[in-house]
Amino acid sequence: MSNHGNNYQIDFTVNHKNLYHEEVITDLKVASIRRLVPINIDGSEDKSRTPVYIGTSQLMSPHGPLPLQAALPANNLQEALEAFPTAMERAMADMVEELQKMQDNEKERDDSHIIIPGR
Repeated sequence: MSNHGNNYQIDFTVNHKNLYHEEVITDLKVASIRRLVPINIDGSEDKSRTPVYIGTSQLMSPHGPLPLQAALPANNLQEALEAFPTAMERAMADMVEELQKMQDNEKERDDSHIIIPGR
């Protein structure tokens, strides 16, 4: 099936001035840290920009793994490792809060239905 006649207006242009090489550092237990190293168009490291660190982990639930992700305020790997626990705790708290809001909204929606027996 062809999408040539669609009305999608997505710009797939690559920003050549915002390229990163991705590295993954893990402890094979709970921590996975993505280090995004800025690079130039030729693949060389762009030392004028600071690497970006992103922490990821997951929680197991009865319905499968729940991903956690958070930016790590860090200028190097040591700072990223130190920031990881606090960032993941905050991401987990935010996820729990969001899930509670969803449950509350679902409960309100369920409570708003009037059921009349015999109809």
